[in-house]
Parts: sequence; structure tokens; C-alpha cells
Amino acid sequence: MSPKLFILSALLIFSPAICRTGFSQPPQNQKLKCTALIPAPVAYDTETSKISFKKAVAGLEPWQQQEAYRITVKGKKVKVEAHTAEGRFRAQTTLNQLKTWGELPQGVIFDYPRFRHRGLMIDESRSFKGVAFLKKQMDAMALLKLNVLHLHLDDSAGWRIESEAYPDLTAKTAWRYGWDYFEWEKGKYRFGIEGEPGVSGGYYTKAELKELVAYAAERFITIIPEIEMPGHSMEVGYAYNDVWCQQADGTPFTGSWDLCPGSEATFQLLEAVLEEVMDIFPGPFIHVGGDEATMKTWPLCTRCQARMHAEGFTDIKQLQGYLMRRVEAFVRAHGRRIIGWDEILETGVPEGAVVQSWRGISGGIKGSQAGHDVVLSPSTHCYLNYYQDLIRKEPPACGELVSLRFCYNYEPLAAGMVAEHILGLQGNLWCEYIPTTEHAEYMLYPRLFAIAETAWSPASAKDFFNFRERALHLQQIFRFLGYNTFDLETESELARSGFQRFEQLEESKRHENKH
Repeated sequence: MSPKLFILSALLIFSPAICRTGFSQPPQNQKLKCTALIPAPVAYDTETSKISFKKAVAGLEPWQQQEAYRITVKGKKVKVEAHTAEGRFRAQTTLNQLKTWGELPQGVIFDYPRFRHRGLMIDESRSFKGVAFLKKQMDAMALLKLNVLHLHLDDSAGWRIESEAYPDLTAKTAWRYGWDYFEWEKGKYRFGIEGEPGVSGGYYTKAELKELVAYAAERFITIIPEIEMPGHSMEVGYAYNDVWCQQADGTPFTGSWDLCPGSEATFQLLEAVLEEVMDIFPGPFIHVGGDEATMKTWPLCTRCQARMHAEGFTDIKQLQGYLMRRVEAFVRAHGRRIIGWDEILETGVPEGAVVQSWRGISGGIKGSQAGHDVVLSPSTHCYLNYYQDLIRKEPPACGELVSLRFCYNYEPLAAGMVAEHILGLQGNLWCEYIPTTEHAEYMLYPRLFAIAETAWSPASAKDFFNFRERALHLQQIFRFLGYNTFDLETESELARSGFQRFEQLEESKRHENKH
């Protein structure tokens, strides 16, 4: 199929989404040239290229061709070449960034993505954000050429998606006592009813989620919903006790962290909810969690023991594998694929499942070698709820120091990985410590700039010091657009070094002094 050519006026290059945010008088930095784009393009030439776009994309993978584009700026004329509407959209986001510097630079940009999955996960259970917040972040994602929004829609701290089949999931657990996660925890995990004094929370209606899906599609973003199982599911049991494990006398293990894989009620609920989820979200993937199941009640549960006996299981972990295989078969029968956190590799992972490696990179190596597609989001570099600077100067967070430089230095493809199975990478924002939308944006930006560049740009094009200058400029743009960003100008020496601890920085200084 021949590429369609578009001649655009340099004054009429803004998408409706960006126009609404008000890009009329952004901060200027005339020293920055075309290479100041984030993510950095594959190639930029100040001379007009004579190589045809059709030939240039011929050697790319089909999914790269889908998003590939070329922009030629000659005088006051702007020519955009792309095979698809998605490619034209990616070109337009590049033009949107270029326009913030004033006059468009002359020459040619040729660009396409390094990875097909370039994502952001937002934890809605610990801190409910709302439609306006998610739309705002999708505008930012589009500007950064990110194409996957993963929504963590339920966890023990609250269920955030309307279910007509099981309405008590929201009626009984979408609202909790305490304005943030830790107040709820200190109050011994008490749920409440909407409107009661002292409760906080909320949930998305089906209509709101379909609105978000449509908004995402306009920006070529796929939303991946996550329904957590079998761990992180205390709230489900509070709403429907028959999904909790039961003791010998038939009473439930109240407050259990895990669903009961021995109970058919568990599968009836999961299948009904997943049908509703798949009706809302048309994308190819459904995330089913699979991480951090405690399995503490399973050895004591009469139904779990009966299941193990019937299936001939000898290890309690086999129950999680059983649950995952049943759920995967159900989802596959509806034409979708499941994604699970890397723990699913330990309990008999279904053949068609995608593995999301979060406990370092070992899950990515093991999963890809076993023939599974993989999404990489190691907590070491991609957890955006971790501190981005010194604890004494930052709002509450968790984990080690993951500064902009440390995040940017992450190289996804590691020794032992089967590259063809690495779909891409994703930044994750867990929200135990992040109760407000302002705090969430502060943790996202500018580190999401680094995730975006690593996911899109060639590895050979990465240069942190160049990137940091570009990030400083884009940070100004984001602030102009109303985003609450971390201030790179006030970064500590440790954060700028890219190390995680002072002793590493001091050792580096000693080494430099010796030479």
C-alpha cells in the first residue's frame, strides 16, 4: 500500500487534544534544535533526503511500519509521509513538540518505534483518580508516543469498576474509611458506603470506561484492564464471602488476602466480571495479576484440599496454576490473551500468556526463553512510586532512589533474553503513598519522559546529558500545560549522578580523583 502524503501548514499542526490544553505561548528555548525531541527520532538530516519513504520502511517490522513516518520541512512547507493514520498521528505529535520552539527546523525527520509496547500503569485501587485525570495523562502519553495505558482496577484497597453481575463489589468496597491507603490500613481495613462521613473512594461506571476507551483510541492508545487474582483480593471476599476459603466447619476465613481456587463460586464471579470487562475494553489483552498470593488459607481449606485431590496435585502452588489456566482458557475463548505478573511462571503458566517481569529481569529471561511474549517493568528502574531524589526533600514514596538518570540508564534487552519475544516496557505507578492526582503527576514527570525514550528511540541514540537538557525544556512545556512535575533544577548531586546511594557516589569521586 502506497503511503499517503499530507502537506500541512506549520500553523495548523495541532491535534484537538493539544489545542484544548492551550499551546498558544509556550516557554521558548531557541538554543534547542530538532534533536531536542522526546523521544529522540531515529534520524534527522538538515538536508532534504532523496530516499523514498516507501523504500525506507520496507525493512521494518509490520508493527513498526504501522507507526513510521517522515516529516520534511522546506521553507514554509511541511510534508508528512506515513502508511497509516497512526503514523500520521505520531508525526503530528512530533510537530506539536517542534512548534513549541518557534520556527520549525528545516530538514527531514525519519522515525519509527523500537518496541511495540510502550506503557504506563496507574494504580486505581489504592487511590481513585477519575476520568479527567486519566484523560489528562493520555494527552501526555500521546505527546510522548506511549501507546498502552494499564489500569490496575481492583486490589484489596478497593474495587473500581462497575459490575452489574456482582454489584456489591462497588457497593461494599469502592468506599473506605480514611482519606488515604495508610489511614485505611491503620483503621483495620474498614469499608464504608458512599456518602458516609469519613469515607473516600469511588469507581468508574461502564459508560465512563467506554468514554475513556474512545478517548484513548483517538490517541492510538490501548487500555489494558487488570482484574487482580488470586492474591490482592481481600475486597472481593468482603463483598461475596463464598470466594473466600472455608474452614472445616464451613465458616469463611474472614479477611483472607487470596481468592479460593477450590470454590466454583470464585470462577463464576471471575468469569462474569471478565465478560463485562471484555465488553468494555476491545483491546487484545486482559491483565489477570497473579502476583504475591500468600496461599496461607489454601492448605487449611476443605474446598482447596478437595480440588487438589481431584486434580492429583501435590504442591499447594499448583492451585494457582490451575486457576490461571482456567481463566486463560476462558479469556482465550473470547478471542483475547492474558497478561500476568512474573509469578505465573512459577505455577504452570498457560501457553499463550504474556509475562510481565517486575521482580528484576529474570522473569523476562525465563519467560522469553520459554516462548512467552514479555513486557518489562522491573521495579529497579520502572517503578515510578519510588523516590526520585533524597528522602528529606521529597514527598512520601517508597523503595530505593530511582532518579531520572537511573531510570534513563535502563536497557531493556539483557543477555539471555529472546529479543523477538520482548514486546516492550512499561512504567508502573503504585499508589499506596500517592493519594492525590497532583502527587501522582509529580512522580510521573519527568521520569515518564525517560521511559518513553527508552521504549521508542534506538538504543544507540541514547545520551543522558543530551536527554536531560531536552527534559528540562519539556518539563517547562508540561508545567505550562498544567502538569505538576518534579523540578529537575533542584535535583541533588546524588540524583544527578545516577547512583542509588551516597556511598556509590563517593566511591565514584574517589575513582575519578585517582585518575
